[in-house]
Amino acid sequence: MKKVFGTALLSIFVFATSVLAQDNQLYQHLQDVSVTVKSGFGEGSGVIVTREVEVAPNVKQKVNFVWTAAHVVDGLRSVRVEIKNGKPQTVVEFKDAQIVKELVEDGRRVGEIKMEAKVIKYSDAENGEDLALLMVRKKGFIDKTVTFYKNKSKPVAIGTELYHVGSLLGQVGSNSMTRGICSQVGRVLDLGNGDGVVFDQTTVTAFPGSSGGGVFLSERSGEKAGQYMGMLVRGAGETFNLIVPVRRMREYAKKEGVLWAIDTDVKVPSLQAVTSLNPEGSSPTPNPKNEKNVPTRDGLRFPVLPVTRESNNNSILPDTKKPLR
Repeated sequence: MKKVFGTALLSIFVFATSVLAQDNQLYQHLQDVSVTVKSGFGEGSGVIVTREVEVAPNVKQKVNFVWTAAHVVDGLRSVRVEIKNGKPQTVVEFKDAQIVKELVEDGRRVGEIKMEAKVIKYSDAENGEDLALLMVRKKGFIDKTVTFYKNKSKPVAIGTELYHVGSLLGQVGSNSMTRGICSQVGRVLDLGNGDGVVFDQTTVTAFPGSSGGGVFLSERSGEKAGQYMGMLVRGAGETFNLIVPVRRMREYAKKEGVLWAIDTDVKVPSLQAVTSLNPEGSSPTPNPKNEKNVPTRDGLRFPVLPVTRESNNNSILPDTKKPLR
């Protein structure tokens, strides 16, 4: 009897140790695929997608892409007018963002890696989807890649446990991991464009700087752990926030010809084709003078969550609130 009891205890110990190791691997993976996105005096979060891309005829290399919120990088957007064939034409351009990966060794921050990233897709927060896709210019920056929620149409069930990894308060809080649940699906906000914009709601802790960061299924979700199920973009409180659900991201990516940045079954075009993409594509064009829209009541209730910094003292400032429309 003692032998049977001892064997049972050993089996339980081995099982618990195995589960703990798997959990630690999951947490490390979520850290590995999460980055800080810097754009001038603004900071937010993002997740890395790694795909093999044809960089020359019959030559492929790993290229890293980053999904983030458009409002995190909107300060990089500029508009100018040039004359072609005697007629004025509006030209929209983007400066490069910076992707920052913090390095930790033996339980201590030891430095960071910073890479330039080209904006290849952008759909603004007020008139579009609030999504941006960046391409890291250094090839093979990292081998890891995020895995997107596989169910293309079914929302994650209310009550499902989730993790968020983001740069809470910017780089100072980079790769912070928080926990919550999916608290509602299908919220529709009036942001002044069309018949409303669909978001899902979560209770993961988020602060300014969380914008663009991933929200992932936990090991207790009943689904494969670590799947990316949405992008955190807006919040009305630390645990009352809204995400762009991955089902909406898929629709946008398919429309813009970048579904390969979500679905690994879709072939990636050549590097030349990727870098030739029109960033704003078929997305609704913001004010050509680059003026900000006056936010709606819903826009004020659930503001976007980037961090901005003063140029003279590097202090963190909340995103500017605008009058009610």
